Amino acid sequence: MEASSLAAVWLTIKLASLVTALLLLVGTPIAWWLSRTRSRWKGVIGAIVALPLVLPPTVLGFYLLLALGPHGPVGKITQSLGWGLLPFSFAGLVVASVFYSLPFVVQPIQNAFEAMGERPLEVAASLRASPWDAFFSVALPLARPGLITAAILGFAHTVGEFGVVLMIGGNIPGKTQVLSVRIYDYVEMMEYTQAHMLAAGMVLFSFLLLLALYSRRDRKDWNR
Repeated sequence: MEASSLAAVWLTIKLASLVTALLLLVGTPIAWWLSRTRSRWKGVIGAIVALPLVLPPTVLGFYLLLALGPHGPVGKITQSLGWGLLPFSFAGLVVASVFYSLPFVVQPIQNAFEAMGERPLEVAASLRASPWDAFFSVALPLARPGLITAAILGFAHTVGEFGVVLMIGGNIPGKTQVLSVRIYDYVEMMEYTQAHMLAAGMVLFSFLLLLALYSRRDRKDWNR
């Protein structure tokens, strides 16, 4: 395998790992709020979180590019703080990937929180557990299957991104060129053997991740 392809593989793993960790930190509170709130804003927030499921990646990437660019609100803030601009950088890839993979993490965790019902929290409250204690000692352990599912889906989805990362990161070898973009390069150059090697690797990787996920669900159902 070429050095540029190895660099793309490493960059993709690094990106997916960081994005998955950030999504679990950001997505868990959002999922908890959506599962518990009766606010009239629940539908609006839920729809915003789910938008990447239906929007073309290029549309999301375009608006993120405007927001993060030199004249966008986020771009002006990052420039004033001396951070420069996020587009065409690894940090920009992280931001774009968090937005694009958010529903794949929030929805499984939200489903897990909703499935556990009210009873465990009521028991915790009767034992004088504070809301924070109940969340960390009761809710999170019970939602563990949802958290694992969310982590797997978030990681796999980030690995497979193309449109959003290309719009925000461009195609800079060693800096923003992820695996999906590298495959695109090989196809453009008609180097189908190299493209096939990377594409087949992604197919196998995705299959093994999903196999682990579904096998775990099957074992859980069998144990019931």
